[in-house]
Amino acid sequence: MTHDRTRQYAWQDPLPSAAAGMTLSGIDYLRAMIAGQLAPPPIAATLDYTLDEVSEGKAIFSCEPKEFHYNPIGVVHGGLAATLLDSAMACSIHTLLPTGVGYTTIELHLNYVRPLTSTTGRVQAIGEVIHSGRSIATAQGRLVDASGKLYAHGSTTCLIMRPG
Repeated sequence: MTHDRTRQYAWQDPLPSAAAGMTLSGIDYLRAMIAGQLAPPPIAATLDYTLDEVSEGKAIFSCEPKEFHYNPIGVVHGGLAATLLDSAMACSIHTLLPTGVGYTTIELHLNYVRPLTSTTGRVQAIGEVIHSGRSIATAQGRLVDASGKLYAHGSTTCLIMRPG
């Protein structure tokens, strides 16, 4: 016999925050999200994670893995770690961008070290810029638990999109 579980969540319209982002530097945009002045992206509500901290060249996201993150083999789907690391690494790059400059991930590489489960506890994805150039930036990231135990690590390359 199975026991059905339910989950409900809400999110805000992402377009006003995206528009506001074009009027702020990357770090100011992300700080406004942390302060609750701008809505976080809907994916954060869908996967139940938060942007906790930013500084120049660094971004930290966190999440507590739960049963609703599970895959068919009874552990958290690797997509959660991938999303957390992609977010942290890309946003670490975003912190260095001036007003009106955008970016997008063009390459993502991950290594999974150990599985996440609903008993793992809160994890942090810590992204840090390695290189920030005119058109390409790279970053690295680590997904760790409260004791510093490593669950996944990776790197990213982002395309920097300047106006004109």
